[in-house]
Parts: sequence; structure tokens; C-alpha cells
Amino acid sequence: MRVAGSVAKSRPFAWAVTLLERLDREGPDLVRILTYHRVEWNDAIPPPYPRITIPPDLFAEQMRYVRDHFHVVSVEEMIHAVRAQRSLPPRSVLISFDDGYRDFRTQAWPVLRALKLPVVLFVPTAFPGDPSRIFWWDRLHHALLNASARDSLETPVGVLPLRSVQERERAFTQLRDHVKQMPHDTALSWVGTTCHELAVPPPPPAVLSWDELRALVQEGVSVASHTRTHPLLTRIPAEEVRAEAAGSRRDLERELRTELPVLAYPGGAFNDAVARIIADEGYVLAFTTTRGVNDLRSAHPLKLRRINVGRQTSLALLRAQLMGRAVSLNRFYPVPA
Repeated sequence: MRVAGSVAKSRPFAWAVTLLERLDREGPDLVRILTYHRVEWNDAIPPPYPRITIPPDLFAEQMRYVRDHFHVVSVEEMIHAVRAQRSLPPRSVLISFDDGYRDFRTQAWPVLRALKLPVVLFVPTAFPGDPSRIFWWDRLHHALLNASARDSLETPVGVLPLRSVQERERAFTQLRDHVKQMPHDTALSWVGTTCHELAVPPPPPAVLSWDELRALVQEGVSVASHTRTHPLLTRIPAEEVRAEAAGSRRDLERELRTELPVLAYPGGAFNDAVARIIADEGYVLAFTTTRGVNDLRSAHPLKLRRINVGRQTSLALLRAQLMGRAVSLNRFYPVPA
């Protein structure tokens, strides 16, 4: 991963991307959907989970490039295009943020507002206004990094060394992947027990409040559903999937007077059964985490691909993924059935 990240940031890679861009051809009805989670400095207190965080200067550079070279559409424009079966402008890009972290308001939105770029923010609606709700990955990451001196931790994936920051980050990655395979309630229980064993108080709540979200809506941010409690929808019963989908829209309508028929699957987890429930609940668009560019002539509107942007995503790597020819790479990233 580190080698790939270094290559993506190298000058020869940027030159190669520039050459490919000159040869690129834009097909009809292509739309790219960028996914961000956090925009924050690495030395922020408490430290953000680095895998889903990019620094503000890189984010600003990427947004200037997107503004200058693409047509940035709003989620409302995309809903209309799908409902009316109309094309979007050539070189269309939609910018999306997942999870509703507070640094969206302090770091990302000022950049987007200054550049006059529309954005959709996906919020798990049980979190605003409830300080007891903290994402499990933030709790686990915070606990592992701040636990008192200890050599190791016994876990279901083996005894994991914790002698250095690097070992603790590796332990988190292994445990994160394990937790994602558990049933939702079991996963939350295990994380709670493990954090208690590590004897580290939880980090402060990081999700925007309803008042902050109302202010953002007034300033032009589109806010849509990320379910209520952010479960992996393939790890809960069908009736809970329905309650998560319907309840989040009710929360948004009650608190923000907005009810966009758009949902981002938490963790990108979905299958055909989940998609059918989402359709039954009146959603028009649903966003996955499957990488790729969407061809609206053939893409399923409830299984839309996105391009995740993380700390290893240099501007050159982002440019490469935004090219029209990148749609041909979709076959290497199949959408789950």
C-alpha cells in the first residue's frame, strides 16, 4: 500500500496521467461520484482515523481541479435526471460526504462554498443530538492508540502486539476487518467490551448537531440519509433494514424539513434484498462504495458506484480515476448482487 501510494504521488505518474488525459474520450451519460469522509489535519486533537481522512490543503487542491475541469452537479440534478431519464452534462461529477463529521463544517464546507460547488452530506440520523453515540471504529481506534502501556491484546484474531504506534495501527486494521464480519449487535457489544478492557474513555462526539445541520442546509448543503444508526445493512434482519431506511427519512423531514429520496449504504454493504427494501421505501438513488464511474444508461440507480478519496489519493491519482476511459475498469470491481 505504501509503495502504491508513493508511486501515485510521483512525478512520472503525474506525467503519465497528463498524457492519458490528452488521449481521453468522454462517453455519453457518464457521472463520477466522489466520496469523502473527513477533512482534517493529522495533528488534530483527538487524532482522526487516518484511513478516512485527508488534509485540508489536499482537499482544496482537488476541489479546484474538479471545478476547473468538470461539471459539478447537485444531487437534486441527479435525481431529476434519473426520474426524467435525461442526460447530465458531459464530464459530470457529484461530490458526496459520508457520516456527518463536524470537520465537514469547519474544513470542507468553507472550501466548497468559496468555489460554489454543490455537495450532498449523508448523515446517520440517530447521531446528531445524542452525545452517547460514537462510531464504533472511532471508539476502537481511540482506545487502541491511547491505552496505557501494554505489550499486547488478546483478540479473536490472535494476540496482537501493541508496543508501538505502528503496531497499534496494524492491530486496529485487523480488528476493524474482523468486526465488519460480525452481526451488527454482536460487533457493537464486542467493541464496547474491548474498549472497557483497554480502560480508555470514549472520544468526544464527532458528528454535527441538528442545529449545525440546519445552518448548513440554509447555506446550500444537501443532506440525505445514511440510515439511522449506521449498521451494515447486510448484517441486520430485513425488518431492521426497513426501519433504518424509513426512520432516517422521517428524522430528516422532522429536523431539517428535507426528505431527499437518496441513501448511502453504510460501509457500502448491500445486496439485492436490501436494494429491494430501499426501493420499497421510495428511494430513487442509493450509493455504494464499489469503485468506478457510472454510465447512467446502464447503471442501476440503487447500486451507483463511487470513487473513494482517502489520504493516499494524490491529485494525479484522482485525475486518473476521473477520466472517461476509467469506466472500462468497472469490470474489475463488480457490484455486489
